[in-house]
Amino acid sequence: MSEIKHSAVGRFLSKLSNALRIARTITVNVAFLAIVAFYAFALFGLFRVKPILERTTLVIEPKGTLVEQYDDDPIARALDRAAGGKGEVQLRDLIRVLEGASSDPRIDRIALRLDELKLNGLASTNELAKAVAQARTAGKQVIASADSLTQSQFQVVAQASELYLDPKGEIHLNGFAVYMPYFREALQDKLGVDVSVFKVGTYKSATEPFVQDAASPEAKQAESDVLNDQWKHYLADIAKARRLDVASIEHGIDHMPAALAEVGGNPARLALKAKLVDGLRTRNEVDHLLKARGEPDMGAKSGFRQASVAEYLAVLDKEAAKSRGKAKVAIVVAEGSIVRGDGSAGQVGGNSTSELLRKAAEDEDVKAVVLRVNSPGGEVFASEQISREVLRLRKAGKPVVASMGDYAASGGYQISMNADRIFASPSTVTGSIGVFGLKFDVSPALEKLGVRIDGVSTTKYAGATSIARPMPQEYRDVAQQMVERVYHDFIEEVAAARSMAPGKVESAAQGRIWTGAKAKELGLVDELGGLQQAITFAAQKAKLGNPDTYAIEYVERDLKPIEKFLRRLASSKTGQMALQESGVASALLVRVVPETTGTVKFIEEYMTQQNGHALKVMAHCLCTY
Repeated sequence: MSEIKHSAVGRFLSKLSNALRIARTITVNVAFLAIVAFYAFALFGLFRVKPILERTTLVIEPKGTLVEQYDDDPIARALDRAAGGKGEVQLRDLIRVLEGASSDPRIDRIALRLDELKLNGLASTNELAKAVAQARTAGKQVIASADSLTQSQFQVVAQASELYLDPKGEIHLNGFAVYMPYFREALQDKLGVDVSVFKVGTYKSATEPFVQDAASPEAKQAESDVLNDQWKHYLADIAKARRLDVASIEHGIDHMPAALAEVGGNPARLALKAKLVDGLRTRNEVDHLLKARGEPDMGAKSGFRQASVAEYLAVLDKEAAKSRGKAKVAIVVAEGSIVRGDGSAGQVGGNSTSELLRKAAEDEDVKAVVLRVNSPGGEVFASEQISREVLRLRKAGKPVVASMGDYAASGGYQISMNADRIFASPSTVTGSIGVFGLKFDVSPALEKLGVRIDGVSTTKYAGATSIARPMPQEYRDVAQQMVERVYHDFIEEVAAARSMAPGKVESAAQGRIWTGAKAKELGLVDELGGLQQAITFAAQKAKLGNPDTYAIEYVERDLKPIEKFLRRLASSKTGQMALQESGVASALLVRVVPETTGTVKFIEEYMTQQNGHALKVMAHCLCTY
């Protein structure tokens, strides 16, 4: 009888436990669905975009890495932002709000803080700096402040009307340098991996890290020329912005130890003495300054009326939708290494990017296209695919303008060359017209582990490009001929696209990298300018009239309805608060963000995209300036 009672109690407790677990699950799901339903109503019409009032301060405080375009996973990106991650910041968003604020009477001043913005390239930094300078020239107070500044961050905030540095902060102004690891000993001597190189071009140095212990004289010459040219433009830019002499800035860098000793080792006081900043203030002191000059608003952060980048973008989008006509200038972004197929996040897929260009071609409202390129190159066939689509667009009667970002080298140049007009920043890294092939043979490394490769083949060259066996000497001749053929075609295609003699292209090629300024002198690009200049030219080429008569639209892959909703939800300030409090974002991120590894990413990509082979021809500069 006792056993029956215990069994009944056990069954009851088990059922109770299951019921509680089910109830808890239902409660959590209902709560989440209620949040989703509420914000669905909020986002789709019951709540309007927050208006911009008079005497508003635009607060620009981006956090994350500056990119041309977000990757192709909007859910992961939105949830990461909601969970507190820094993620990515689009260059075009920052430029849009700066340009909008320049002529907006409702915006009194701009508060700029870039401590947590990671700037990777000089060309994109130049464009952002010019947008800040434009706002200042338009009469807006641009008040910048920082705890500490990198060289890139300093180039942007130097354009401000007022620049304040924390009394304990510093500006890292030391000059440009490029150093990279060389793996020959590790790969060949230590691991036993045999690396064969097939290339054309005296300056095509992308393969050197795998087969040499140091850079060749030719590589050092090309890299030194690029760095010195970029440094010259950088110094001229900050000298003009801060009303200083280039010589005085260089003198300060060269004599930094002595200058620092004179101010008691305090880098912030050194920056003030060198007139790199206007004053030393803590963040709290800068907030008090903004509050004193702005419109009081006790409900806002720091007590003054303000608008964030996201809030101001929403207003600009709404106002643009009302005033623009149907004609559009489409922008297709090609950012990252160029690969076959669709590619993954941060890559330029031969198929996927071509599809975006076709999408622009088929849209009757699109009258011109700007191809924004920020790529060091990659796989030759994929580059050829995209280049062909640019030609098709032009043949369809739609002007195509290439706008080069930080990089448009090798394959990045190949996809740009057929445009009606090519724009580049003076600091863009471009050129690198050359190709190479790499063959990795890991069989010696496997033998060190006691693993040997054996088998049969139908011909003497079957499996010649396999990663698991040496390449026959005779087939090396085949590989070199293939590379030389691709290089010859590259030269001929550039000559045809640029209306240049092949010999002139050859003298600018040889795999050598150039700055945008030097590339213009060589005839490889047409104009020095940023994305906005490229858009203006494209609109003029298509005879669209003034900017008020056409819209600018980025062509991206179509999002599913749930992707659109989640992106809008996690991008809104209230949506972020709800997701952060509920912990939903952190939980979902585990499922939607893949693990990424690989310190030598190029080797990883190269050796995992061969379809069973270890040789393919590449147009890549492997440059990181």
